[in-house]
Order: sequence, then C-alpha cells, then structure tokens
Amino acid sequence: MDIGAALGLVIVWVFVVMAMLPAGIGAYIDVPSFMIVVMGTIGIIMGSLPFNYMKNGLKATMKAFFHSAQPQSALILQLVDFAVRARRDGILSLESAEEEMKDEFLKKGIRLAVDGTEPDVIAAILETDLENMEARHASSSQILGLVTEMAPAMGMIGTLIGLVAMLQSMSDPASIGPAMAVALITTLYGAMMANMFSIPMTYRIQNRSKEEVASRSIMLAGIMSIQAGDNPRIVEQKLNAFLPPKERSSQFD
Repeated sequence: MDIGAALGLVIVWVFVVMAMLPAGIGAYIDVPSFMIVVMGTIGIIMGSLPFNYMKNGLKATMKAFFHSAQPQSALILQLVDFAVRARRDGILSLESAEEEMKDEFLKKGIRLAVDGTEPDVIAAILETDLENMEARHASSSQILGLVTEMAPAMGMIGTLIGLVAMLQSMSDPASIGPAMAVALITTLYGAMMANMFSIPMTYRIQNRSKEEVASRSIMLAGIMSIQAGDNPRIVEQKLNAFLPPKERSSQFD
C-alpha cells in the first residue's frame, strides 16, 4: 500500500472534519444533497463514457493506493544480470529466469527474445503493448477528470434546487436560515468530492502512469540490448541513461 497517498487524503479529511466540529457534524449531513452530487456525478459518467472505462478507472484508483512498483535501479540490476547470463551461457539460459520476473511485460519480452523473434517484431509488439497501457491510464484519468468537473456542477444544481425551495418559503423568516444552509451543503459536497478525492487521485494515477511508462521503456531497451548480444557493461550504460546521475550505479566497478 502507498502510505503517502493514503496519509495525504486522511490528513485533509481529518482537518476538514475537525473544522466542522464546532457547528456539529449533523449540520453538514444532508442525504438528498449527497445523492444529488454523488449519484448525479455517477450518472453523468455512465452517460458519457463506456462502462469498461469506469471499470478501468476503479482498477487504476485502487492501483494508485496498493501497487508497489519495483525501483528502476533494481530493475536495471536485474536486466544487467540477465545480460551477463545471456553473454555467458547464451540467451536460451534466460528461459529458466521467468520465475524471477514479476512484470508480465518483461516476461513477454524475454520470451520473445529467447524464442529467436526478429528484433523489429519484438520492438513492435512491446511498443504496441506500451501504447495500449498508456491509453488505459488516459481513460482512467478521463473519468476522474469528469468527476472533477461534474461534482461541483451537480453541487451547484443542488444549491439552486435548494434556493428555489427556500424562496417559496420566504413568508416564514425563521425557515430561511436552515433552508439556505441545506442549499449550500450540496455545493460543499461537490467541492469536497472534486478537491479532496478526484483531483489528488488524478495526479496520483498520472504520476503512476509516468513511472510505469519509464520502467517499461527501460525493460524494452534492456530486452533489445540483450537480444542484440551487447556486452553487459554496454547494457548497463544504456539503461543507466534513464536514471538521474545521482541514482546511477555499476555492477562492474
């Protein structure tokens, strides 16, 4: 689990709830307002995008919290180790290394190389896989983008509905204050849903996507270099070029 992501959201929700305590949490609870914002936003998403987009968006949101990515420096060490084995024992020796690979993209690439697939074909297959992954991540961000746009809009719609009801009861001055409070709660819910959930999740998914693209680019470069029979030192130098200078290391020093 990504502690940073969970902790950040917990902090913001805790402090907002603490700010509500003087007036009483009950003053901020209104079921019709909640239904307008949440169900209205879900309805708009369902009407705007295919259902599989919603399913992918839910998976990506869960992955933003629970996915633990392999550090790129460790990935490079693994690929250089594969290059050493392939150089020493032949590329067929990597067939037995599949159990060491947790990433399906890496497994696929190594299998193709071991099977003697042409380099152009390997590159085409893996690049297509990478492009499709980016497209799936973009669809997940699109859903959260809709939540960011539509939740405040549904909150405003709920507020307008509440204001109409309030104006109809202007003959009773005592009811104006409570009615106005209820009308404003939907705007609050919409703002909270956008700023305290969908916006942080959008950035989290986008950053996770960039990390995965970078890692798979390293894998692709490593696989192609191993398949070409490059010296392990050359493989290492090629892959270290993906890292900032301070994070680079060498197995051959």
